[in-house]
Amino acid sequence: MVKKQTVWLLTMLSLLIVLSVYYMTSPDNGEMAFIQEEDWAEMTSEEAEGENIETAGDGTVISQISTDELFSAIRLDMKNQRDQVQEQLSEIVASSDFTTEEKNEALEKMETIKTNQSKESIIENTILASAQYDDVLVRAEDDVVHVTVKAQELSKEETNQIIQMVSDEFGHKQVQVQFQPAG
Repeated sequence: MVKKQTVWLLTMLSLLIVLSVYYMTSPDNGEMAFIQEEDWAEMTSEEAEGENIETAGDGTVISQISTDELFSAIRLDMKNQRDQVQEQLSEIVASSDFTTEEKNEALEKMETIKTNQSKESIIENTILASAQYDDVLVRAEDDVVHVTVKAQELSKEETNQIIQMVSDEFGHKQVQVQFQPAG
């Protein structure tokens, strides 16, 4: 009798093949929607409103992404940057061109990156659990931890509570708390 895992695996592989064939044969050749700069400059305020793009009275684009997309984009950018740094550090550790001291330093930096990612995640979840915020973004840099909360406003008490949570997790680092209005 065929095991359920085998059936599941074959089903997923079939789906992957079908989607790959569809992607390769689609009429747009896999290109994403994209507006040329000239088209963007020529877009009128009425067209921009139809595209859910906010414009000023003179037609200048004010904002084109939501807060959800902004937080996701920042998270993705941070992840990509850290992945690149970790890849470079891994190359140092694996290479015979570097001294033992340089390799140990690279390993320490890799551990610091992993620790910071873990702490950021813990703080985000703790802050989300402590209050009814839509989202929280924590970014730990050298000596500063940036916390951005998606909320209409933050009271001094809420800000102090967030600073205390971050200090408990990260120790003696400067904490910057700001809010980003939802919507």
